[in-house]
Amino acid sequence: MNAVKAWARKGALAAFALACAFGGGTVASAEPVHTEHTVSRLVAEGPAVPGRPLWVMLDQTLQDGWHTYWVNPGDSGLPTEVNWTLPAGWTAGPLNFPAPHRFTTGPLVNYGYDKATHVLARLDVPADAKPGTNVSLTAAANWLICADVCVPEDATLTLDVPVAAAVANDADVAPLFAEARAALPVDSPYPVSVETAQAAVTLRLAAPGLTAAQVKDAYFFAEDPDLVEAGAPQALSFTKDGLVLALKPTGRAKPGPVNGILVVTELVNGQPTTQALAIHIPAGGAAPASSGAPAPAGGEAALPLWQAMLFACLGGMVLNLMPCVFPVLSMKAMALVRHQGAHARLHGLAYAVGVLACFAAVAGVLMVLRAGGQEIGWGFQLQSPVVVAVLAYVMLLLALSMSGVFTVGDRFMGAGQELTQGEGYLPSFFTGVLATVVATPCTAPFMGAAVGYALVQPWFVALAVFLSLGFGMALPFLALAFSPWLLRHLPRPGAWMERLKQVLAFPLYGSAAWLVWVFAVQVGAAGMADILIGVVLVGFAAWLYGVTHYAEGWGRRGGAVGAIMALALAVGAVAAHTGTAAPATDGAPKVADAGGFQPFSPDALDKLRADGRPVLVDFTAAWCITCLVNERVALSSDTVHAAFKAHDVALLKGDWTKQDPVITRVLQAHGRDGVPLYLFYRPGQAEPEVWPQILTEAQVLDAVGSLPSRSASAQ
Repeated sequence: MNAVKAWARKGALAAFALACAFGGGTVASAEPVHTEHTVSRLVAEGPAVPGRPLWVMLDQTLQDGWHTYWVNPGDSGLPTEVNWTLPAGWTAGPLNFPAPHRFTTGPLVNYGYDKATHVLARLDVPADAKPGTNVSLTAAANWLICADVCVPEDATLTLDVPVAAAVANDADVAPLFAEARAALPVDSPYPVSVETAQAAVTLRLAAPGLTAAQVKDAYFFAEDPDLVEAGAPQALSFTKDGLVLALKPTGRAKPGPVNGILVVTELVNGQPTTQALAIHIPAGGAAPASSGAPAPAGGEAALPLWQAMLFACLGGMVLNLMPCVFPVLSMKAMALVRHQGAHARLHGLAYAVGVLACFAAVAGVLMVLRAGGQEIGWGFQLQSPVVVAVLAYVMLLLALSMSGVFTVGDRFMGAGQELTQGEGYLPSFFTGVLATVVATPCTAPFMGAAVGYALVQPWFVALAVFLSLGFGMALPFLALAFSPWLLRHLPRPGAWMERLKQVLAFPLYGSAAWLVWVFAVQVGAAGMADILIGVVLVGFAAWLYGVTHYAEGWGRRGGAVGAIMALALAVGAVAAHTGTAAPATDGAPKVADAGGFQPFSPDALDKLRADGRPVLVDFTAAWCITCLVNERVALSSDTVHAAFKAHDVALLKGDWTKQDPVITRVLQAHGRDGVPLYLFYRPGQAEPEVWPQILTEAQVLDAVGSLPSRSASAQ
């Protein structure tokens, strides 16, 4: 059978070889050379003219099912090469390849051509070439051709070209050269920039108004095989400034110019039209002043929708265990024992609607800001010191209310204590809103991949993922509200509920204190006095409202007005710190923290990896509860630090407490839109290990312990 297949292949090859031979009978085309799977010939556009360029072509026809390779072959393969032997004074320019195609074999992606290729080269003819003579041009070509197996082939092609006094292109080959030129990439009509770093490569095409409705696909073929991973997805997104491609770096690229081909498929009158744009960016080329955030280039970007929604739902369920959420939710759950049947179910639905509405609002604001070019991610609002301060005040008020300092009636802003103790359905709705707001500093397991996926998808897909996150968060309360069996097994109401409420106030006090610390980290020691004054004013407002709540007439009204004024003054105390905390300037001094971590920067990471050291990068934020717990539980013990020292692990910390576009891009390049993210780079490996979002000391010790010790490395 194999012999029959081989005979059939050779017969097919002979057939198209004859076609090539009979089509090449002019002086501008040499006789084709036949190899096992390829027919090759050298073609000149016309006679040579002294002092003028002559274009020649390596014209190859490939056997069906076989392909050759581009300059960058991708994950495997070898490019086509040509070595010229030319008359004295003649010079040859670089080969001009058409835009390649992608060939996928399992996880591997290759760049190349099937069926036929037309590779152009410019030959410069010396001014002293003599008209009326012939010159011999020789091209020694070699290439790799592959199907299910790969075969290296080569051919020596010789072409005799007459020298003429005037240009007279050969009409027989004119259509062939026109076809070849049409397949070449053209210079981009729009500005293009590429930002390269160890952890992310981002290509931006500045074409304002370009949208996902117009562009069906975009793909960047990098000439340098060490720049980006050929087999990794290229995540396409759009900003107000144009098109953004997030690419996965190999980790091997060196500083220098970036060259390649950007192939964009647009819909014109409903029909796909492909255009290949030549990209040439000098070393250090600047990016546009206004640019949107890239989408993830890692595997998370390729999650199927159902899996992203499942991960979001699971992550939302875990959020209920966070210390900010649990006290509020617990008291609301205990309040369900007062209700039965339909009333309990309606309270559960109202709570779920509040959660979903708040998640939809947060997602909407996040997507609008990102579409406007803001490089932000999950928890972005907590990068604003004013938002952090107001959230601290809310936590403190809830804690004071649960401690019995004041009881809020239905005339105080329509909500207040009804958030946790009211009898109507609106309080259950606001409990869901509040639980979502206080949960945003947290990133639960499963949640990071889901959010990273959502923010590079169309808005309706992103909304579905965020609503799944909200549904997961609301699910335990819904299960309780819709299960008579669970409600029957809840403890009966009594004095114990008041004591439990007072006990649960203390996690909220702790959360308020933590947020005060976050505010101080964001604005510095000078701003600490502002929020402490605000805390005192909030406490005064709660006390004043509490002592006047049961007064008659003007006493009660005066207490409410005084409390509102005190709260307004508390907000005013921190209002000077408006907006988002600005990132530290590059010139500002940066100090390592007590755990031995140095500040992260792409350059610092590149240098440490170039030195051959293992590197752990901890992307964290002061407002991220999960991050702080991981640092205390898994990264701060003497045992862990001894392991780091024994294995010469370099430690970098990317602090996202304040807005930092560089860190945002790194997070997105690894399919995340929030912290924590832990990247562990082993020596000699291009890609980092991504550690779990919930860390244990044992996991860290296992990963570090698999490295050779410092003494062994030195040997």
